[in-house]
Amino acid sequence: MDASSRQALAVVRDRSNEITRPASGLLERARDRLTGQERAATPEELAALADELFAVARLLEGQVTLRRALSDPSSAPADRAGVARRLLTGRVSEATLDLVETAARQRWSRPVDLVEATETLATDAALDAADGRGELDGVEDELFRFGRIVAGDAELSRILSDRTAPAAGKAELLDRLLAGRVSPITAMLLRSHLTGRTIGNAETVVERLSEAASNRRGQSVAHVTTAVALTDAQERRLAELLTRLYHRPIGLQVTVDPSVLGGLVIRVGDEVIDGSIAHRLEAAGRRLVG
Repeated sequence: MDASSRQALAVVRDRSNEITRPASGLLERARDRLTGQERAATPEELAALADELFAVARLLEGQVTLRRALSDPSSAPADRAGVARRLLTGRVSEATLDLVETAARQRWSRPVDLVEATETLATDAALDAADGRGELDGVEDELFRFGRIVAGDAELSRILSDRTAPAAGKAELLDRLLAGRVSPITAMLLRSHLTGRTIGNAETVVERLSEAASNRRGQSVAHVTTAVALTDAQERRLAELLTRLYHRPIGLQVTVDPSVLGGLVIRVGDEVIDGSIAHRLEAAGRRLVG
């Protein structure tokens, strides 16, 4: 997203926080009138909101005319919001409708940014639901482990990364792989993100979801590749070292790969620290050849 769409997303995210967290939010208002008590949205309400927002994202993704109508800069913001209300009234909750109307009032650089923004709002709500259930750590771990499965299976990665593959077929495959093995929130996130028409590399999609879960816990992620498994004490020391180095909490996602021979390869964002023996041997070979 460029600056205009990022600003639009920030506005809609702020509205989402107003809806789901303060007592004046749409999800709480009716009950508050009866009890006089302030409360945030429950995990169940947040999960339902996420599910509806993912459904709206899929609708916008499949209907080019609709997403253009909701993001057309030549139309008045109120007119775009009116289109959303006429289409979705009675089909989604008032909270979902409010967010889609808010999104339609913003200025988006490209119509497809509206799809991405809706997916982002849905992901936020799903992770908030996991957090409310005390499952956020588990969701992050499940996403990371599924990412490793995808990375280690070329055929699975190819199928899930194929934009032309039928969404229903991907959903059925994911249901077979995930049923009974992950939490409902993890399954929702993976199914929703991996069955979209604009998906890129499936491994990257899952990695970004895992990082989003880690960020929700207030951590950045260090992807660590090692030739042998690290002990718990080694992982703690490495996390402490990286936290001091980057001046922010760092969580580890560790992958064992014998091809590195020894040492560690650490990636934090776009920065890579390659201290593997394989890397040093390769560098030495280049020096000899050069």
